[in-house]
Amino acid sequence: MTDSEDTQAAASTSITSTTPTDKDAAKICILLNATGNVPIIKKRTWTVDPHKTVSWIQKFIHKYLKLDSNEQIFLYVNQTFAPAPDQIIKNLYDCHGTNGKLVLYYCKNQAWG
Repeated sequence: MTDSEDTQAAASTSITSTTPTDKDAAKICILLNATGNVPIIKKRTWTVDPHKTVSWIQKFIHKYLKLDSNEQIFLYVNQTFAPAPDQIIKNLYDCHGTNGKLVLYYCKNQAWG
């Protein structure tokens, strides 16, 4: 191999070695705020894979709070609207993210719409 080939091989190796950190950086920061009579989650900020759905977050909150199976969790984006359960988090973040976070409000009863 020539010097230029060695340099190119080293450069391609360094690019592939930084890929896992790029993947971690691709996660979306979500701020969960309690509304109404739902228990408060002490850890409010979570990082989530951008390809997860709203229903996945609802199930996560339901499991984390150890709610009964007959209790529902409603999610709202910026106290404005309830996203569809099959909505991708990345799409919500791209449209409604502020200050590097997607703000979601959760409650047991319908609150804003």
